[in-house]
Amino acid sequence: MPRRPPASSRLQRRLACHQALHDPQREPRNRLHWLPALRHWQAARLEASFRRFLDDPQRRPAARFFLTDVYGDHDFSRRDADIARVLPTMQGLLPAALLDTVADGIELGVLTQAFDLRMAEALQRIAPRRRRVDAALYAQAYRAVGLPRLRLRQIVLIGKVGAGLGAAVRKPGIRMLLKLARGPARAAGLAELQLFLEHGFDAFARLGNVDAFLADIERGERDVMRRVFAGDPDPFRPAPPG
Repeated sequence: MPRRPPASSRLQRRLACHQALHDPQREPRNRLHWLPALRHWQAARLEASFRRFLDDPQRRPAARFFLTDVYGDHDFSRRDADIARVLPTMQGLLPAALLDTVADGIELGVLTQAFDLRMAEALQRIAPRRRRVDAALYAQAYRAVGLPRLRLRQIVLIGKVGAGLGAAVRKPGIRMLLKLARGPARAAGLAELQLFLEHGFDAFARLGNVDAFLADIERGERDVMRRVFAGDPDPFRPAPPG
């Protein structure tokens, strides 16, 4: 069985892809007018899908963490640039398991950006004169882009990031390690990454059953994907309780 590459190597590769995909000189689709509207619509759709979690006091912090720190309509370029700049230092500041979780988060960002660029391109082709996204237009572009196996990978990565943070919560001493790392992280230029990890840790520490929460998210997102590809006229309706 081949050995898994070190977390720092995985991070390095994913950060290189991340930087290339976000660079408007190397990737001119970043200038498409559809991109901001697309991201805004996706963030609103995801928040609507997460409404049942946001209405649950125990699950609300973890759900909000996903919406704001992992998979939302936010600019993570500062955090990811910090990681790239001080990557060699990170191995001495953070446990390998947390580095793996960061690598999964960056991979999720890479895949999301790649899909966003393809979606913006499809929207430009399908509706060049329009300026607003709605559910029907989004679903049309989604099917035009296709790539269901990569869409599934995107959903799986959401769960992997959550599972990594959930595992960290269960390990004694990790919370104290994060507190002790605040000063060195700030001095090393890792403040954004430090906040990401602390927000995730705090949210998942209050969650309770991490596995059930992540299974609910994955089931709901898989259901949305299946319905969109099947041409369901209302693919984004709330999923029934698991």
